[in-house]
Amino acid sequence: MTGTATSTPRAVPLAVYGVAGLAGLLVLAEALPRLGVVPARYLPPATEILSALGREVSTGAFWTALGHTLVAWAAGLAIAAGAGIVLGIVIGAVPGLRAATASTIEFLRPIPSVALIPLAVLLYGTDLKSSLLLVVYASFWQVLIQVLAGVQDVDPIAEETARSYGLGWWYRIRYVLWPTALPYLLTGVRLAAAVALILAITAELVIGSPGLGAEIAVAQTSNALPAMYALIVVTGLLGVLINLGARALERHLLSWHQSIRGAA
Repeated sequence: MTGTATSTPRAVPLAVYGVAGLAGLLVLAEALPRLGVVPARYLPPATEILSALGREVSTGAFWTALGHTLVAWAAGLAIAAGAGIVLGIVIGAVPGLRAATASTIEFLRPIPSVALIPLAVLLYGTDLKSSLLLVVYASFWQVLIQVLAGVQDVDPIAEETARSYGLGWWYRIRYVLWPTALPYLLTGVRLAAAVALILAITAELVIGSPGLGAEIAVAQTSNALPAMYALIVVTGLLGVLINLGARALERHLLSWHQSIRGAA
């Protein structure tokens, strides 16, 4: 008796769902103003927005603004990550220091960065430093809290074993603390990367620091709505690319970790 071979249907790649969702959004954005559901003067059709996007990317002013935004994002994120790593390890590793700083951290951390806009304007005006102040403040807490959690998660038996073998503080950080804290750190950096972009755009939009946010404000005041929405689309694409890059870095640096190997 000859059996019939049955083929298992292939799983649809997640990217296909993503493309389908994006196509559906574009169709909806095109249909709503065309059908009069949303006034076209408030939301232009998607084709007009894409056309405006094509015009924007062909100008030097767009790339200059994009460069300013990326500089504020990258510099602010680097400063915040560096400070968060160093202070997180020091506070978490020194006995009593975490308890002494806990109330201060819990007081400062919930303060919205946008509340510092008046201070940033007083100190730096519309300079890039104003954006950096907001970006660093908002991103720093994302990294610090995660590093503190990672340091607290270090196995005390492994720590005591390292001490009993006479390993110095640097080797204990390198071989005991760092592998435990690294997954937490990368999560903090991924969260901080998204927050840094949000605050960079916000600073440019509200303060007028050079960048995409300032260009969005100019387009809005000049009633160039297709250009305004086109620039908003660019900020959304930046957010997607930053998130994908952060996740790729996470998978690369944590290829040895159980969470990544299990997901693979």
